[in-house]
Amino acid sequence: MSVYTPIERTQLEEFLHQYRVGKLTHFQGITAGIENTNYFVSTTLGEYVLTLFEQYTAPELPFFLEFMAYVAEYEIPSAHPIADNTGNYLSILNGKPAALVKRLKGQAVIHPNPQQCQNIGCILGYMHTISPHFPQRRKNDRGPHWWKATADRVFPHLEKSDAQLLQTELDFQATHRYLDLPRGIIHADLFRDNALFEGNKLSGVIDFYYACHDVLLYDVAVTVNDWCSLENGHLDSVRLQAMLDGYYSQRDFTQLEHQVWPILLRAAALRFWLSRLQDWHFPRPGEITHRKDPHEFRNILQARIHSLP
Repeated sequence: MSVYTPIERTQLEEFLHQYRVGKLTHFQGITAGIENTNYFVSTTLGEYVLTLFEQYTAPELPFFLEFMAYVAEYEIPSAHPIADNTGNYLSILNGKPAALVKRLKGQAVIHPNPQQCQNIGCILGYMHTISPHFPQRRKNDRGPHWWKATADRVFPHLEKSDAQLLQTELDFQATHRYLDLPRGIIHADLFRDNALFEGNKLSGVIDFYYACHDVLLYDVAVTVNDWCSLENGHLDSVRLQAMLDGYYSQRDFTQLEHQVWPILLRAAALRFWLSRLQDWHFPRPGEITHRKDPHEFRNILQARIHSLP
């Protein structure tokens, strides 16, 4: 959620005429995140988040917006897209596809406690009970094919030890494909900065723009790696158990999911190490940009490898 495409006040005022949201009073760019351009927008009738999509074309975006509406209507605390005067969620601003969503209350947590982990696990488990029934499908653009292509791009920039670690893990994951695992629409990026809390109460799940049809267990692994890791990359057993307890309150793992859980934790760590390596070595220009240190997920991957039974 960086700012790659700046907008002027007059542009935004004209854009907002398409919506029944009142008159613009204030707006500012959001620095967190790395994929799209985002602004907080205040009007006489409410608070919103405006997203200009930097990676997706207009035909690709209805899937994300309609899934966001779907989960919100199932009472998952998430940002429901705002329809314009013609009933569409998607518009154009400054040459980019754009959408306006409700701004949710609460703040992201940097150091989550066990209760917050349990609550995020519970809502993820609930989402996984309803998401398989969503009628649309979209493949995971950051799956194994993307892993290989991105690795080939970053290899020349890595130290020898990191390159060896990356190649070894790619080879390992290539021999572990589990087509029988339960699937549905997954969030695929439910990091701490994509959840909002008021105290221990989960008030919002945001940023569904990696959502895709994929393995449910992989979604749990992505979430656990971010929420439950210590500074050295190893898992905090208390936070981990709290999150899994929350998840199990809505959905149990199958026998196969229990069996391959350590491998999916490694796959999730690999995916985010690669994305951070790409963003670090090939940053996109922008007015406000935010890059995350790739070493964090290298350490998480190493810890998951060492803990594999």
